[in-house]
Amino acid sequence: MLCPFLATEHGVYDKALTIEENMALLAEAPARIVALTDGLTAVELVTPPEQGEWSARDVLGHLRACSDMWGGYIVKILIEDHPTCKAVNPTTWIKSTDYLEQEFRPSLEAFTAQREELVAVLEPLPPEAWLRTATVTGAGKARERSVQMYARWLANHEQSHMRQIKRLVETLNA
Repeated sequence: MLCPFLATEHGVYDKALTIEENMALLAEAPARIVALTDGLTAVELVTPPEQGEWSARDVLGHLRACSDMWGGYIVKILIEDHPTCKAVNPTTWIKSTDYLEQEFRPSLEAFTAQREELVAVLEPLPPEAWLRTATVTGAGKARERSVQMYARWLANHEQSHMRQIKRLVETLNA
């Protein structure tokens, strides 16, 4: 399950966001998914708009896998003093979960709880904590990644998938 936005919109991950913008986008993501999918039946939530495309459940599973990985790196960076992290691609990670088989609404509840935990970790951080870094290995050359970078990636990446869910719902409703 490759992210359709990874290759085509990777640059959007680097869209500059303030800490406040990051926090707002991360905090509102679950409610946006609820609003976008309100009124869809259980069958529609697992139905892709076209063959070979993702259903709403697929998109949500992907978002959960990204949040597992990137949110996990954020927490590790904050807990440890300049840790070394091995990069794990969320599309690889999702294969070790059952996210793509879970019913949509319980999966969304789990995503919401996970996001509330991440926001609770990030909210009280002073600005300098957002600059804390880790060395990330396993995906080519070792790189420095910060709390801000992972938060920005999550927020920007989710925006592309919000547009995907919106298009999916519009197609199903057409």
